[in-house]
Amino acid sequence: MRAGALLVAMPVLTDPTFAGAVVYVLDHSENGTLGVVLGRPSQVEIRDVLPGWCDLAVSPGVFHVGGPCETDTALCLATAAGGSPADGLRPVAGNVHLVDLDGDPDALVGRLDGLRVFAGYAGWSTGQLGGEIAEGAWAVVPSRPGDVLSGLSGPQLWRSVMGRQAGRLAVLSSATPDPTQN
Repeated sequence: MRAGALLVAMPVLTDPTFAGAVVYVLDHSENGTLGVVLGRPSQVEIRDVLPGWCDLAVSPGVFHVGGPCETDTALCLATAAGGSPADGLRPVAGNVHLVDLDGDPDALVGRLDGLRVFAGYAGWSTGQLGGEIAEGAWAVVPSRPGDVLSGLSGPQLWRSVMGRQAGRLAVLSSATPDPTQN
């Protein structure tokens, strides 16, 4: 697995923190895995906490719940509009970048397609995620740059990502949450 992949929670994963989640992988190494849950908007407006960044954020202009770890910290992802990335952007995969929120947002005006701010992140220690994947709790699938800024949330995002996969994963995208209703 590499940075930029998506982890898609499989139906057997019932932990409410990750049930139905789509996680964008930021880093995967021998030290563990770090990512952010996509598609979980909060009620906290970006303008109330990071006013300089709100005009660069895509709708809705709120923090998204990135995961259960360090929920009082913010991570920001953006897609860069063509060309070389500006200062304050660290490449993750393709044209998706981590944004330095301590930097000057004005320096990025016109350089981004948009950004999204996450409160917290999802993290797994060495070997932990591999064990969960082996147990069938997660599917690892390719991402698209638009996934990070998608206006879809919750089950709609999960179904969209699963629906573009092949075979069994695509079939799951149209399954009802209650298997007895299929």
